[in-house]
Amino acid sequence: MFDWESLRVFLAIAQAGSLSGAGRMLKVDHATVSRRLGALERDLGVRLVDRLPRSCQLTEIGTQVLRISMEIESSAFAIERAARAEQTPTTGRVTLSAPPVLATNFLMATLGQFRERYPQVQLAIASQAQSVSLGRREADIALRLYRPTEYDSVTRKLGSMPFALYASLDYAHLASPDQWEFIAYEEQLADMPHQKWLVNFAQGRSIVCEVSDITTQHAAALAGVGVAGLPTFIGDADPQLRRLPFEGEGFCREIWLVVHADLRHSPLLREVMGFIVEVVGQRFGG
Repeated sequence: MFDWESLRVFLAIAQAGSLSGAGRMLKVDHATVSRRLGALERDLGVRLVDRLPRSCQLTEIGTQVLRISMEIESSAFAIERAARAEQTPTTGRVTLSAPPVLATNFLMATLGQFRERYPQVQLAIASQAQSVSLGRREADIALRLYRPTEYDSVTRKLGSMPFALYASLDYAHLASPDQWEFIAYEEQLADMPHQKWLVNFAQGRSIVCEVSDITTQHAAALAGVGVAGLPTFIGDADPQLRRLPFEGEGFCREIWLVVHADLRHSPLLREVMGFIVEVVGQRFGG
């Protein structure tokens, strides 16, 4: 019988497309990945992967093994979720995935309140722009800025996060909208709804600065670089910024809570979700 750990390495190789990429995913070195793959191939008596100079390509039998391996992995995660859902103590570790704008600028400020209420719970907040897989246990609960579509998840809309335009009180063109210059996202984030709204509003006026996240856009606006589109809960709270009047369509992002259906009745997760529903609803529930 082959080693299950080697099968996990094979799955990572198939997902990453290379031995080095799999190593980064699993946080092990290239040699360990290569050794595990070799062991799996010897145990099965077949070659699963063609090793190319910069990538890996699955063989025909490798593709078949991948499909079965994914089913095995899915069943293994289902077993873990079923076991966790039956755990009755409300003590333990819970991982919450949240977009950086909420993790850094909102959730961090609620941790003291959370610790007072649930001192027995270790809350790990993973600040991630990309969505994680709840089915693969990459997080227990997630906050997202769009309506989740996973068929095996339970979702709830918690509120909306409106945006407005802001500039520093010292911004040189504060009173001259035709001379406004804008702070936007980097080119690889051009498809983000926030970016599309800002570019559409700019109507050809200059994009003077491009950054990768809202926190940095906030900092750039404070430095007097230009006009930024910020969530109102950030912009209105900063006395060094002025909210700018503008005509046209406003912009907001919905805030959704999502948990895997298998875990929705877990006492531990229900405690954490109840807190999130409360604090997010108070701030963004309208």
